[in-house]
Amino acid sequence: MSLRDQLEKSGSWLFRHRSYLPLLILPIFGICLAGFTYLGQTHEVNERWQKFCILISFSGLAVRVMIVGRAPLGTSGRNTREQVANSLTTTGIYSLVRHPLYLGNFLIMFGFALLLHLWWLALLTTSIYALYYERIMLTEEAFLRERFGKQFEEWAAVTPAFIPRLTGWKPSQVPFSWRTVLQREYNAFFLIVAVFFLQDLLGDSLVEGRLKLDPTWFGAFLVAFVVSTTLRTLKKRTRLLHVEGR
Repeated sequence: MSLRDQLEKSGSWLFRHRSYLPLLILPIFGICLAGFTYLGQTHEVNERWQKFCILISFSGLAVRVMIVGRAPLGTSGRNTREQVANSLTTTGIYSLVRHPLYLGNFLIMFGFALLLHLWWLALLTTSIYALYYERIMLTEEAFLRERFGKQFEEWAAVTPAFIPRLTGWKPSQVPFSWRTVLQREYNAFFLIVAVFFLQDLLGDSLVEGRLKLDPTWFGAFLVAFVVSTTLRTLKKRTRLLHVEGR
């Protein structure tokens, strides 16, 4: 088997299990959290850093919202069995970058990694992410190249794989659907708020040697929990969030 075939085969396996990447680095985060100290040795500086990190994570969520809100019918965004693509999307954010969903996921995770203000942890997280997803992207592009041929080649020739270009925006023809966003992205929203809340709770408690619950973060966690639970219930038990054709 050629090296390219091996990479594509491993990429197919990783594609089916791509939801489990966070589990690979969770023990490392736990070890780092055990030795947590305030950035600059002050709570105020650490809080500013938290706000910077959560902006990065929410920017990743914003990228996901841009994708999901205009996702055409017949794409493999949440499919884990095989590649699916009824059409090649080259407009909207796909006119700037070929794999925007993985870019959004990286920004969310990178915000988490920066939260502990350890340069080597951010570098390690980035390296693991790159090794994990480069094979998935290779496999996806092999599928798209076979299915769409010249159309894919022309798009790939001018559109970067992961780091977006700053020019060449082409508006999407698919109407934006907030219902689609609400039914698909409540888990990502809750995950971001929950991670930052738990880090603040555990970090402050470890540094100060006592249980310290920040009312602001606790309130944000409760709001996120209620919102995500409500949206999940509406999705599972009603048709209020249903979008025809998506």
